[in-house]
Amino acid sequence: MKSIKDVYKIGKGPSSSHTMGPFKAVRHYLESHEDTYHLHVTLYGSLAATGKGHLTDTAIQEAFETWCLTDKETLECKNRRCGNVTIDWKPKEFLQVHPNGMKIGSVNADGDIYDRWTYYSIGGGDIICMESPLEGEANDDIYEKTTLTEILNWCNATGKNFWEYVDETEGRNSGVWEHLELVWKVMQEAVERGIEAEGALPGHLHIRRKAMSYHVRAFGQGDTFKTRGLVFAFALAVSEENACGGTIVTAPTCGSCGIMPSVLYHMKKRYNFSDSRIIKALATAGLIGSVVKHNASVSGAEVGCQGEVGVACAMAAAAVAQLMGGSPAQIEYAAEMGLEHHLGLTCDPIGGLVQIPCIERNAYAAARAMDAGIYALYTDGLHRVSFDQVVRVMKETGKDLPPIYRETSEGGLAKALE
Repeated sequence: MKSIKDVYKIGKGPSSSHTMGPFKAVRHYLESHEDTYHLHVTLYGSLAATGKGHLTDTAIQEAFETWCLTDKETLECKNRRCGNVTIDWKPKEFLQVHPNGMKIGSVNADGDIYDRWTYYSIGGGDIICMESPLEGEANDDIYEKTTLTEILNWCNATGKNFWEYVDETEGRNSGVWEHLELVWKVMQEAVERGIEAEGALPGHLHIRRKAMSYHVRAFGQGDTFKTRGLVFAFALAVSEENACGGTIVTAPTCGSCGIMPSVLYHMKKRYNFSDSRIIKALATAGLIGSVVKHNASVSGAEVGCQGEVGVACAMAAAAVAQLMGGSPAQIEYAAEMGLEHHLGLTCDPIGGLVQIPCIERNAYAAARAMDAGIYALYTDGLHRVSFDQVVRVMKETGKDLPPIYRETSEGGLAKALE
């Protein structure tokens, strides 16, 4: 199982699979093709179906235009024809490994495409290349225990908590804690930008931002409603920033990026938790996300939104339980509930935009994460269905979902506004 840093990636929205992944793929290709002046990219399946709404073409163009823009010695542009990109969209064709497939090739002076490499954007900003493994890809597995049950047993045997397993496995010299500090900083900044911003989100739906008004209205409510209103506001803030292509943190994806920050930001403000405690909760939540990524998927194109919002809810629920003093068993239970009650959730964004139902869904899931964490604290942590069992069911359910309900925008809610 990989480092928890793999769960938390910092980048621009609106989609980890459709913007971060393709951006990374183009950069990886150019590392081995530095003299390429004309790039040809073919997008397949789900990557093509919702790519325009997810700004995939913009990400590809930006990756190419900003690649080695200047020579360090001469300060001159190294790629004098940078920005020459051709993109073909093939939403009805699927490559074998994953629904989000793409091929990148160079174009010579005669217009012939050569040296085409195949990439898959597998969720959470991760990519794989069939021709050339990413640097360090073969050595990324660092966790010996790959299920939450195994890790929970370790906690019970040692008397330690989940975040301590992260510390012992990744070590103080791995940079994991520095990364989590930066993650928390970026999360807070996204909340604070989002609750101040006004106007409409980009795209043909013309949706107005709601975070600021929710934030203002929350302060006019009683304590219970105020708590919910603030959680809603913070989740909307980050999700709206993501929809506008702002800088956010995958947790575990861009489409679900509002859930973890909203819950943690609220807990910090409401209970005055230290940044140190918040970062330890981030470590535990990252472990939850890593278990899912290793044993199933967080890609909406592969398993639906249960793998995005459902997993984010599980991560946030675990963080809440830990912050409130829950035992490892209660933390595992909170995570289990967070994911279990999102089983079967489809990914069918209207217009291919990460807006409807994505933004509102982040707010609801943030509140549900709070409930799952609190519910678990009332129990002794014992329950019949384990988190790992739910992960297996989620994977099976995702495979059983018809493709039109897995990020192709060809069915479900995506058809509502036609």
